[in-house]
Amino acid sequence: IHSRFSQEEQISPVLDEVSPSSASSFEMLDMESVPPPYQEVQPHWFFCRQADDCESWHPFSREDSDKLENAFNTVREQEEDIVVAVEGERYDVHIKERMRFAVYWDQAPAEVRRCTWFYKGDKDTRFFPYSEEFSKRLEEAYMIAVTLDEWKRKLDFPTGETVILHNPKLIMHYQPIGLQDEWASSPSDQSRPCTVKRGVENISVEIPEGEPEKVDHLVFMVHGIGPACDLRFRSIVQCVNDFRSVSLSLLASHYRRSQQEGHVGRVEFLPVNWHSALHGDATGVDEDIQRITLPSISRLRHFTNDTLLDLFFYNSPTYCQTIVDTVASEVNRLHALFQQRHPEFDGKVSVVGHSLGSLILFDLLTNQRNRSRAREGKVPSGEHSALNSDTLEQMLTKLDLQQYLQTLLAENVDMESLALCQDSDLRNLGIPLGPRKKILHYIRKKRLPEVTSEGIQSSELPGQESSLHNKPSTTGAVDYEYFDVGIGQVSIDYPQLVFYPETFFAFGSPIGMFLTVRGLKRIDPNYSFPTCKSFYNIYHPYDPVAYRIEPMIVSEVDLEPMLIPHHKGRKRMHLELKDSLTRMSMDLRNNVLGSLRTAWQSFTRPVAALPPAEEGEATNDTTPQEDQVAAGVCTEAECSASAEQAEQPEIEMGMLNGGRRIDYVLQEKPIESFNEYLFAIQSHLCYWESEDAALLLLREIYDNLGVAFEQPQQ
Repeated sequence: IHSRFSQEEQISPVLDEVSPSSASSFEMLDMESVPPPYQEVQPHWFFCRQADDCESWHPFSREDSDKLENAFNTVREQEEDIVVAVEGERYDVHIKERMRFAVYWDQAPAEVRRCTWFYKGDKDTRFFPYSEEFSKRLEEAYMIAVTLDEWKRKLDFPTGETVILHNPKLIMHYQPIGLQDEWASSPSDQSRPCTVKRGVENISVEIPEGEPEKVDHLVFMVHGIGPACDLRFRSIVQCVNDFRSVSLSLLASHYRRSQQEGHVGRVEFLPVNWHSALHGDATGVDEDIQRITLPSISRLRHFTNDTLLDLFFYNSPTYCQTIVDTVASEVNRLHALFQQRHPEFDGKVSVVGHSLGSLILFDLLTNQRNRSRAREGKVPSGEHSALNSDTLEQMLTKLDLQQYLQTLLAENVDMESLALCQDSDLRNLGIPLGPRKKILHYIRKKRLPEVTSEGIQSSELPGQESSLHNKPSTTGAVDYEYFDVGIGQVSIDYPQLVFYPETFFAFGSPIGMFLTVRGLKRIDPNYSFPTCKSFYNIYHPYDPVAYRIEPMIVSEVDLEPMLIPHHKGRKRMHLELKDSLTRMSMDLRNNVLGSLRTAWQSFTRPVAALPPAEEGEATNDTTPQEDQVAAGVCTEAECSASAEQAEQPEIEMGMLNGGRRIDYVLQEKPIESFNEYLFAIQSHLCYWESEDAALLLLREIYDNLGVAFEQPQQ
């Protein structure tokens, strides 16, 4: 509406008559006997969001709006534009341009407006802001009316539209007859005016809470197949925005005291998009696929080409290299940009992968090189210990390559530094292709976990002390190029991340299935990621893409996954009822209680809420380290077991998650339990809005920071 308004509007004196469509009830509203003095309207800043040819206006938080207003008052006194960082510094607003630009990802610029006056049509569900120039004219007319205490003023516009100020609380906007909807159902529909409101406090709009400035932890989130990440076909940016909002809400409810005391800021989540690079003009793969695509069922074929083919691309050497390079370079770029905008940040960094994104991260993390471990064994220039020289000489003797010993020693290369060499490094030393391949094959077989058809085994370099029982394994990366068994992983060059991730969270992950298909039957309990301490495999019980990891480590024991507690602090009611019925049935069948009366008592026996016992234990005999992470998490077996059940022996879960449990399952909703097939696809896409999954991430992050968790009272 406001786009048609001219700046030539005129303010008419008091009217003897107003628009015929105005109701007589307008005149009956009581006016205050003493008019209040004029006070300038308080502006609030909004930004425009475009979606499906429709635009909607959303308010900034009060903190961001105040920052923009202060910059607006400053920029009027200078020629240069001012850039203000808003929304956790993920966006920049250019004050003079009135545009908002995304910092970390590609997104169309959005219009920004300093809003004071709003309108809403009869069929609109929300108020829309007028343009700044038109709002200025309305404010001038309102000031005159208040100052002179003269109302029923009419503002006429050359377009024929009219705004009438009946009184301070009743201001209406009328359209000219020629511009009214010719398909209106009745004359009364045609004559219905728009309601006009002054100031954001007089309209129904939810102003978002501001975000804490301090960032405690940074998390990169990698998406799975296809450009859409949920059933609403939203992008990874929109889904990560939802996950970030959920985490902010949980921090406010479950870490309230720590936030008030300044011990907790926020966790920043940034999306990592690799799909657009794979399907962009640089690769040309979409054009190549389109040439061979059949014309029938075009929509289904387009969905297949744009989504499902990502799985096949990842198993192609050419496009797998593109995907892995894109993920690593994008993560490194985002990390550098974040550090640039947050120079005071000294927290840790974690990674999250959903679906295929988790497999990409798994392959990346298994192929990282731990530079600090290499530095610990590095020999200073000019000094060569007999052990290292002998070891290098022994290796070359075994390979019948003694002629290259002096070449390597001249560059101070020992076994540790040789393990960090790539093919290009040896080529620069003048070593031919054949000997290069022999050396790299030998050193990596010694340095890396040994992979046989039975699984991943841990191996050590000569001279290294075994770390089997004392500390996490110091094994290097799993390089699939040198496996002696055909496990299906393509041979590519894995790039390195510029940081060591604290924790790797996998959502709805097919990692276990892919490892099995590649020929791995088990993972050595001593194996750990070279640069990442922790690993959590989080999934919905009905997720058709998710697979477990723990049976590949501990195959001799049938373990239930760890049950993630509801964010409100207990199991869902239908699961408690199911467990109670199961427990009563077991008690009756085993004749443990001896009578129906005692069986009924077992039915009504309360199920333990927070905090439950550690895996395999019915008492509080857990170590402080286990309690730190596993508090509030119980297994399905524990929750359904009888109180008289004997304690099970403690299970060693290996070093992939520092000896702790790896598989964590969400609780299905009551409606989902009626038909698991109906909600299968939704279950694979539910993680972005899951409070339970977000809370598990936050607890792992803040437990490591020593921040106490607070279960809110219900």
